[in-house]
Amino acid sequence: MTRAFYPGSFDPMTNGHLDILRQALAVFDAVVVGIGVHPGKTPMFSFDERARLIADCAGGTSNADLRVVAFDNLAVDAAVDAGATAIVRGLRDGTDLNYEMQMSGMNGVMRPEVTTVFFPASPATRPITATLVRQIARMGGDVSAFVPANVAEAIRGKTA
Repeated sequence: MTRAFYPGSFDPMTNGHLDILRQALAVFDAVVVGIGVHPGKTPMFSFDERARLIADCAGGTSNADLRVVAFDNLAVDAAVDAGATAIVRGLRDGTDLNYEMQMSGMNGVMRPEVTTVFFPASPATRPITATLVRQIARMGGDVSAFVPANVAEAIRGKTA
């Protein structure tokens, strides 16, 4: 069984995240979505809320096994803890590629048994970032074009 680890904050889950997750689910037998939990940060959504939103978004997208876990250590170590042999990363542009190549190289030195797999963002999702979604939502903007419907509803509940 091939298992991948898809790390991120997913605060909130965006259409871009879902795009990459669907690609990973089509390639791997199992995908573990790792939600980074950092005590110094105050997220829009709790871990439990994010885990539920991710599971709801991904429901019915594939026959692959999907699990959501929290992690507070290095993503490459969390991947090993999850039994993954690959880390999934999405690429929107050349800036992402440069950063992700550095991370992949460092991770490869620390954990050579874990490979990084890059998936390209679809053209429609390339400009989307969770940071921009949060900023738009907090300023009263409509984020429904950038996030799945269940996430848009949850955001409205947080910002209303």
